[in-house]
Amino acid sequence: MTFPVIGVVGGGQLARMMAPAATALGFELRVLAEGEDVSAVSAVSSSPVGDYKDLQTLLDFAQGLDVMTFDHEHVPTDHLRALQDAGVNVQPGPDALVNAQDKLVMRAAIDRLELPNPAWASVPDVAALVSFGDETGWPVVLKMPRGGYDGKGVRIVASAEEAADTTEWFDAMSPLLAEAKVEFTRELSALVARTPDGESRAWPVVHTIQVDGVCDEVIAPALDIPVEVAAAAEDAALRIAGELGVTGVLAVELFETPGVGAGFLINELAMRPHNTGHWTQDGSVTSQFEQHLRAVLNLPLGATDVLGPVVVMKNFLGGDNQDLFSAFPMALASEPAAKVHCYGKSVRPGRKIGHVNLVGSSTADVDSVRRRATMVASIIRDGRAPAEELPSTFEEKP
Repeated sequence: MTFPVIGVVGGGQLARMMAPAATALGFELRVLAEGEDVSAVSAVSSSPVGDYKDLQTLLDFAQGLDVMTFDHEHVPTDHLRALQDAGVNVQPGPDALVNAQDKLVMRAAIDRLELPNPAWASVPDVAALVSFGDETGWPVVLKMPRGGYDGKGVRIVASAEEAADTTEWFDAMSPLLAEAKVEFTRELSALVARTPDGESRAWPVVHTIQVDGVCDEVIAPALDIPVEVAAAAEDAALRIAGELGVTGVLAVELFETPGVGAGFLINELAMRPHNTGHWTQDGSVTSQFEQHLRAVLNLPLGATDVLGPVVVMKNFLGGDNQDLFSAFPMALASEPAAKVHCYGKSVRPGRKIGHVNLVGSSTADVDSVRRRATMVASIIRDGRAPAEELPSTFEEKP
């Protein structure tokens, strides 16, 4: 009996973090990398460099694979259908993945499933954007349907006058997605996984803290969330996965809206391991990376129990310190229980380069857990301890 060969299109940190799970299970992992210096190359021995937008490159990469999956959602949908037609086992398939690739398709699907959606419209030009804003109220959120991530391809339009400044966006891509700006108390994420045979499992709904459009912290499970809201969010994610035929990991990003409707609105979908699920590496029986590999291979899914009352994931972006390892002695000594994950990337300001996971012993201790995880991340990012002690009580960042 031979072990399966899994191909991952995209060589970022998500592909890199699939490698330990593949190794533990005896699977062979191959990565189609964007360049020789991307994150996954140093972790995966078979990492040919190629253009994921070129169909022949994808067909060549598919040779010898048992399944092809993804580190990102940017492979052209037509290419995915051509791969399927050529007999490649693509997971998730293009009919599912297009809902994560195209936000207009996603919004229509959420409406079709009668799940909580903000008011939205497909707007072909500035005049249509102004009509939408006048109808729903200003400000509105304008999004590029394809290609955006981490806050890129999103802008807040405050008025009809400001809408006139969006012409270049419509010149670059039309139609665009316009959404009513949602009043919410915090952001949540519902993470699930599903196999081609339809087995599915969910992790607890988590609280995510975004800074400048980038996930900064995750608290798992989300604290002080009504049981019925958490259950409805989990059920929504499972229903999306089932109705859209998603395979692998699905992240459903949510706005919490207490007392309004179901208590949440759906923001975005991602059909791959996700930043809001990194806490599962050290805080769950089965990590999202192992679960994704199990799911796309149609294997039984692992348990998703949390390994402590509360788990905190703290991202760190590129900062002053170029020599990350030089900070490890101080960082690791500051919190021996912390688990550090570095992505093998060169340091650039604002670039995601790693995260810290820390399991807490009590939900009442959440501020301490956040503070200790942040201390470790700050030392690695800056190469020194913070000049001032971190506050004892954290307020959510804007």
